[in-house]
Amino acid sequence: MTRRQIDDRIWELGELYAHTSSSEPAEPGFLDPSDRAGSDAFMLRLAGHMRRPGFELLVAEAVRPSGATVLTACAYGFPIRGTGPWWQGLDGYLPEILFRAAVSGKLFAVADVLVERRVRTQNLTREWNLARRLQRRLLGGHTGALGVTLVDRGDMDTYRALLAWGWSCLPAEDAGASRFAPRRLLVLR
Repeated sequence: MTRRQIDDRIWELGELYAHTSSSEPAEPGFLDPSDRAGSDAFMLRLAGHMRRPGFELLVAEAVRPSGATVLTACAYGFPIRGTGPWWQGLDGYLPEILFRAAVSGKLFAVADVLVERRVRTQNLTREWNLARRLQRRLLGGHTGALGVTLVDRGDMDTYRALLAWGWSCLPAEDAGASRFAPRRLLVLR
């Protein structure tokens, strides 16, 4: 999607975030106050990330029986360069080997992958899994680039899903971050 398309559909993306980040399925069009707060925070993060050079966002859509098109998933990210602004918080996690990849233009931050709960829990290792396809396409335009993402240590569901989608942790001695750090750095080759 272009930045203008994202601006036009920012509320849909916010609702997608609320529906895909909650553990309980909700009725379409209904967001409880905690979902709304999370959605608002997501839209603010997305607006900030959109300003990054090389920002890309991919979406998956479905057509309902009524003929309406709805967003069902998205993934987005941006290249990380050896100079300029870092992805917020990443600098405390970036080991030397990944810093060299960033300097050479071969590091891509996957900031978010939003998919339905069943996509995060079923058929994770299948090549046709929607999350796997979205992240592969996102990195596809960056030949030889490594994908990096951060995941909160307490979010074991997301951590397990990312591992099943092909992400891996760097060995602890190379990661440069304490095991007590609030986030883990994952890499997708």
